[in-house]
Amino acid sequence: MYALGMSRRRVALLRGINIGTAKRVAMSDLRTLVSSLGYTEAETLLNSGNVVFTAPAGVRGDPAPRIERAIATELQVSSRVTVLTAAELDAIIGGNPLLARMDNPSRMHVAVLFDTASETAVAPLLAADWGAEAMALGPRAVYVWCPAGVIDSAALKALGKAVRQAVTVRTWSTMLKLQARAGAAGPPPAAARTARPPRRKER
Repeated sequence: MYALGMSRRRVALLRGINIGTAKRVAMSDLRTLVSSLGYTEAETLLNSGNVVFTAPAGVRGDPAPRIERAIATELQVSSRVTVLTAAELDAIIGGNPLLARMDNPSRMHVAVLFDTASETAVAPLLAADWGAEAMALGPRAVYVWCPAGVIDSAALKALGKAVRQAVTVRTWSTMLKLQARAGAAGPPPAAARTARPPRRKER
């Protein structure tokens, strides 16, 4: 029963909300909205539009466009939404080839692609020389190591220009927390476990 429940866990990632004063969405409103669509156990993480929920067997339809349309209709905010299954999130965490470079999880970024067609636009960037930075392609995601931070990251800027609105970015720390909330099947890979930041209390 537990495994069956976990197979229905989903993670919705919203693009571009709560950045400055634009596209403000209260997380309480987002949880209520997701629940109103028939999904259960909705919980949010941080303020950047991350929702973990369960999709009951009786609720039909792709969650991503349903949530995206509801946000536009009910909250009057335009935001692209992609939804990962717990297994897809687990694959993203396990597929990062840049972990050996990482000494600070907040400087490792995961750009989740909205569609596989974007991989074609990313391909030329993978062969570029990014100096101290690095970029790699994985399952449904592009990993970008930015040791000096995101503000002046040439790699992240080039990625954004190449795929435009077909991607949403999260830190490695956030992705690990989402994986824990989603209850992805089995423990994370050993490399991912050693890369976890020190445990601290969260509200």
